[in-house]
Amino acid sequence: MKKFLLEFKKFISRGNVMDMAVGTIVGASFTAIVTALSNGILRPVINTIIYYCCGGNADALAKMYTVLVPFYTENDLGVKVLDLSKSIYIDWGAFISAIINFLLVAAVLFLIIKAFNYAKDKADDLADIEKRIEYKISHNMKLTKREIKLKKEIDEKKEQLKQEELEREEKAKLEALKPTTEQLLAEIRDLLANK
Repeated sequence: MKKFLLEFKKFISRGNVMDMAVGTIVGASFTAIVTALSNGILRPVINTIIYYCCGGNADALAKMYTVLVPFYTENDLGVKVLDLSKSIYIDWGAFISAIINFLLVAAVLFLIIKAFNYAKDKADDLADIEKRIEYKISHNMKLTKREIKLKKEIDEKKEQLKQEELEREEKAKLEALKPTTEQLLAEIRDLLANK
């Protein structure tokens, strides 16, 4: 978990162009989902927690916000109440929700880029190992057990790809030898004409 958090911190603080491009594209895709989660689920929960932390009564609602410019209206009983639709205030629930929103998007992007980098590193490692094996064979050097195993796997994959290519070519040849519908109809017409 500690390694994960360190990698996450490194990801957030660095400015790699590839990471930024992928982040922009995927981030745009996840924005609607995360915003709906944040606004529809997290913000009401956060506001409820703040409400109960502030006392859970009628005065608690006014304490949930830091009111900068208050605007009061009178209710049916003639009591002055804060009108949030006309007042200027800081909504702490929205702020906390936005922070959680950012962390969720960053975590998803981090996991996607981590998977991308892992796959890229594995492909690079395999290419390097294949070059090293070819070099050792060309210079009559002894291969390690791991290199022998990898060479066998690589050769099997190459043979499998070669076999699949041969099968495709054979299938294409057979398809070329099959008569077309027009040719079959012409043969049937000729046979019927000769009877």
